[in-house]
Amino acid sequence: MSYNPEKLKRQENLRKGVYILPNLFTTGTLFAGYYSIVSAMNGQFEKAAWFILIATVFDGLDGKVARMTNSTSRFGVEYDSLADLVGFGVAPGLLMYSWALTTFGKLGWLAAFLYVVCGALRLARFNVQVDTVESKKFVGLPIPSAAWMVAACVLLFYYLGGSGTIKQVSVVVLIYCLAFLMVSNVRYYAFKDPELVKRQPFSFLVLAIFLIVVIIARPEIMLFVLALTYVASGPVTALIGLFRKKKPPVEADSE
Repeated sequence: MSYNPEKLKRQENLRKGVYILPNLFTTGTLFAGYYSIVSAMNGQFEKAAWFILIATVFDGLDGKVARMTNSTSRFGVEYDSLADLVGFGVAPGLLMYSWALTTFGKLGWLAAFLYVVCGALRLARFNVQVDTVESKKFVGLPIPSAAWMVAACVLLFYYLGGSGTIKQVSVVVLIYCLAFLMVSNVRYYAFKDPELVKRQPFSFLVLAIFLIVVIIARPEIMLFVLALTYVASGPVTALIGLFRKKKPPVEADSE
């Protein structure tokens, strides 16, 4: 048997144990994603959507807890990716197929599969580029944000009085767009700027409180608006940047 020092080193590090707290939050992501799948299979689409959103909360907490407690590890990174694939890839894909795509036949299940596989590719690309890309920007739409968009659409449908399933081509288009954005090179703000947690103007606090109040008052509407705003922010920013590059420079007037 050949000797692989890198493999042996990884095995020795794993024998030292794993960090419990951040991995418990990651397990919460996995559980919420799994329960969302169960709910979608039972036709409880609204509940399935809420549990996808719960999974996004756990996913946001595990990374922050790991950084705050200095307990990041390679095991945690791999476990988090697997949990994300279930919670934000398989669960939303199955939810959208059961809720809106079954009536479209092959086009429907291909859309759901494309969403899942693009989510997996997005996670794999993130893992290999995490140390080489700008930390303040994501390359491609993050898979939790895509899942958030899916869940928000379902919740808005039921909030507006819908029942059962939906049969709109716009849902198919949305799934294909989300799949494309995840594997694209469109940049998205990562909200990892350290300046965000430092002192800010008083007006920022007032705005944050107002936003929280509005979300609590109409969560289904505001969750959809926030998700749509973030999903659209990448392409809009890219188009603005492209327009500025093509715009000819203004020549100074000669005297």
